[in-house]
Amino acid sequence: MARILLIEDSPTDTAVLTQVLERNGHIVLSSASAEDGIEACKRERPDLVLMDVVLPGMNGFQATRALSRDSDTKEIPVVIVSTKGMDTDRAWGMRQGAKGYLVKPPSEGDLIDQINQLLGA
Repeated sequence: MARILLIEDSPTDTAVLTQVLERNGHIVLSSASAEDGIEACKRERPDLVLMDVVLPGMNGFQATRALSRDSDTKEIPVVIVSTKGMDTDRAWGMRQGAKGYLVKPPSEGDLIDQINQLLGA
């Protein structure tokens, strides 16, 4: 069981991903913006972050870069979960510090496999 911070502005995607994560035994925290998500990450110290890219204000690429470069949060793996599925998007996300990249909607198996791989489960 891991504590996972979901940074996602779509209520529908938040609900679906939360259901999948909770069904697999995880505790889900959520934020609807990158700025709130960064603060929640510093405050809550989750085991992993699932990050949308298209967010109001700061985008998910910028937020991933901020988390991966902050000494307080750089050890927390970030997995980008986005509708942006081009190879260039994936490469850019990884360059910002993401440890994984899934295209929406991810299959339950792919999502859980990625989480387990990063958390050593």
